[in-house]
Amino acid sequence: MASDKLSDLTKEVIDFRDARNWSQFHNAKDVAISLTLEATELLELFQWKTDEELNDILQLRQQIGEELSDILYWTLLLAHDLQIDLPTAFGEKLKSNAIKYPVEKARNSSAKYDQLD
Repeated sequence: MASDKLSDLTKEVIDFRDARNWSQFHNAKDVAISLTLEATELLELFQWKTDEELNDILQLRQQIGEELSDILYWTLLLAHDLQIDLPTAFGEKLKSNAIKYPVEKARNSSAKYDQLD
């Protein structure tokens, strides 16, 4: 089911881009740059916030949602253009992470996989 929804979202992204004839500007490098820029805009929403302000993050939810949507847009576009099946890639990455971060070693730990006991 999730891949169907992802496919639908990807189609919306491609239709949006193609209606504006923007594919001519969307090489992989520039799309990756755009993805990174959007991620930094998300990070900026958290910059200089106190712990108290971060606890009341609900006031930023709309802005956070907009930035996450921009990140998703560029992610779906890049995956489409590079012919990457995101559900498959995501599943493989989770399996890889499960090996690197076994529950018995990683639970309640923020250590990187090569620093786990």
